[in-house]
Amino acid sequence: MKIRPVILCGGSGTRLWSNLKQHQAKQFIDFGGWTLLGKTLERIKGSLFDTPIISTNLKYLKEIKKHLKRHKIKKYKIVLEPTKRNTGPAILSTALIKDVPDKQPMIFLTADHLIEKIDKFNNEINKNKKYLNDKNIFIFGIKPTTPSDQFGYLITKKIKKKLNKVTRFLEKPSQLNAKKIINQGGYWNSGMFFLRKDSIINNFKKYQKNMYRNSLLAVNKSNFKNNIYYLNKNAFTKNASKSFDYAILEKTKNINAIKLNIPWSDLGSWKEILLMYYRNRAKYFSKKNTFYRPWGRFTNLFNGNNFLIKEIHVNSKGILSLQKHFHRSEHWLVTQGKPKITLNKNFFSKKPNETIFIPQGAIHRIQNNNKKPVKIMEAQIGFILKETDIIRYKDVYGRAN
Repeated sequence: MKIRPVILCGGSGTRLWSNLKQHQAKQFIDFGGWTLLGKTLERIKGSLFDTPIISTNLKYLKEIKKHLKRHKIKKYKIVLEPTKRNTGPAILSTALIKDVPDKQPMIFLTADHLIEKIDKFNNEINKNKKYLNDKNIFIFGIKPTTPSDQFGYLITKKIKKKLNKVTRFLEKPSQLNAKKIINQGGYWNSGMFFLRKDSIINNFKKYQKNMYRNSLLAVNKSNFKNNIYYLNKNAFTKNASKSFDYAILEKTKNINAIKLNIPWSDLGSWKEILLMYYRNRAKYFSKKNTFYRPWGRFTNLFNGNNFLIKEIHVNSKGILSLQKHFHRSEHWLVTQGKPKITLNKNFFSKKPNETIFIPQGAIHRIQNNNKKPVKIMEAQIGFILKETDIIRYKDVYGRAN
């Protein structure tokens, strides 16, 4: 039996847009001819997978249909939630639709993950498929590339059949604790799950009886039209808002990890997005978008919807003007050198892989006192992203306002 992929596509992506009231959800952002949802849809086209189910809400329906058409996916089902109730009810309600046989393997993918080395990913899925039963759950762990306080972690131990039993979950630790967890063999919790339909039902019946009852009623009383299940509002809204982790994973002991050593990111912060552009900057580089200044140069790599990605190159002894912006905030990621930063009345240095946030209206400056050039990836966020939005207070090259 093929694996039924379920794409969870209800996130709003507010973490990226703290200073903007109107913004795109992360899964729909055009990052340069591609979106995270588009990458996810391409990933489940292989022979390993059955037709997809997409869990979302009415707000995103039009955008999802556009993506399905663009990626030439003609057979699908959409499950529309009348209100947000987190991943517990979302996972359960998609499993309960009649299209899915009782013993069908199901893989739950979030629409906003960037995964590379797809063959390796699919091989691991296929290899572990035979171990699925009516009670167990497999979760995908990602080998950490750096100690991060942005992700949850899982600890495992080897058991029979070379399976990795999850012994402990740890929610977003501090960076110091993250380092200790990684030294103990901890993996990032990716939030992707692999299990059979009957296992989902059995676990919810055992640990979340009310959620099971409400979700079953919401599915049974749903309106079905043009491949879309409109879940019954009265029944679905009675569900508590609980994540799958909190509703089920924290209660059951029958969890195994599929440990992956592949490039993976949820692009959940501007640091992750800037790292992605940095790794792929050759694809985005253009000479015509490179501009020279007395202190060095910058290249506009990608101009997105309310964001602009730049690479800044500051020569030895180069110093930018002391400046501020009325219409944008900025996120910086140092990729080379040790710049001296001015931020309002604070002065500090940063090393490679460290970040700085420049709020809208903050007075700031970059200075390179060292022999090596400084390189910084910059994300500008705002409705107006123009070079004219600069007020210079001091400038060693005579350009102050």
